[in-house]
Amino acid sequence: MGAAMNPRSRADTESRFAAYVEGLVSVIGHADRAGPLRDYCVGLMLPCERKSVEPMAALTAPARTAAQHQSLLHFVGNASCQTRRC
Repeated sequence: MGAAMNPRSRADTESRFAAYVEGLVSVIGHADRAGPLRDYCVGLMLPCERKSVEPMAALTAPARTAAQHQSLLHFVGNASCQTRRC
């Protein structure tokens, strides 16, 4: 893989990613969906073999994988009409 990031570059990247995700949160329309959206976005960026909710849950909440799995499934599978822009 590529060269390791220096701490400043990593902090800048993390800050930019957090700001991007917060921009998504600001338009999602449901406060209760903000946490799962953040977790889903982080899961997409993690180096896991499969980009499905089960491995994402294990990586984003190892102490509560089953609950996280359900939360991510609910987030992905139950978008409201408003969220989908029907």
